[in-house]
Amino acid sequence: MGTTLELTAADGHRFAAYRADPPGKPRGGIVVVQEIFGVNSHIRGVADGFAADGYVAIAPALFDRVERGLDIGYSQPEIERGRALMQKMSMDDALKDVTAALKAIASAGKIGIVGYCWGGTVAWVSAAKLDGLACSAPYYGGGILANKDLKPRCPVMLHFGETDQAIPIGDVRAWLATRPELAAHIYGAGHGFNCDQRGSYHAESAKLARERTLEFFRKQIG
Repeated sequence: MGTTLELTAADGHRFAAYRADPPGKPRGGIVVVQEIFGVNSHIRGVADGFAADGYVAIAPALFDRVERGLDIGYSQPEIERGRALMQKMSMDDALKDVTAALKAIASAGKIGIVGYCWGGTVAWVSAAKLDGLACSAPYYGGGILANKDLKPRCPVMLHFGETDQAIPIGDVRAWLATRPELAAHIYGAGHGFNCDQRGSYHAESAKLARERTLEFFRKQIG
C-alpha cells in the first residue's frame, strides 16, 4: 500500500521513511513512530491501517542514524539488538527526524503522532517539544515516566498495560493522578500488547486502544 522515500533532517541527515496514503482526500496526517525493531512489517502495517482510515501515515526510520534499514522481529536476540541500538539514539536527533516527517506530510492538513514502545516515549516528548502537532497518542513508552514533568503543547492520549513489566504501573497511576489534563487508559495486558507479531499481543486491548485512538484522531485532526 505504501512507498519508501528519503527525507532530510535539519542537520542534513538523510533517512528512509515509509509513507502510506489514503484512497481519497486525506482527513489529515499521522506520524507513526517505531518500536526498537525498526520500520518493520508491523509498523508498516500500522501505517497502512491508518491510511485505510483516511490519514496520510508516515513512519520515519529513526534508527537510520545508528543502523540503516533495520527491520527485525521479536526473538530475544532481536530484542537485545534493538535495545542496544536504542541506547545509541539521541532524543534530540529523533525529534529532528520526526520534524522532517511532519514537514513531509504537511499538505495533508492537521497532523497527529502515535508511537509504540520506544516510539511511545518519542511521541510523548514530541508533544511537549515540537510545534505543528494536533495531538499525540503514546503507547507504553518506557521513558515517559523519566520525562513525566514535560508539558505537552497538544492534547495527549496515553495507553499503558496493567501487567507491563517494563513500566511500573503503580508509578504510572500515581503520576496520572497528578495530571488530570491527560487522557489515559490502562489495559489488562502487558508491554507491546498492540503488536500482533509479539507474544504479548492482546487482541481485545489492541482493538479497544485503536478504537479510542481513532476517535481521538477524529476529534483532534478530522
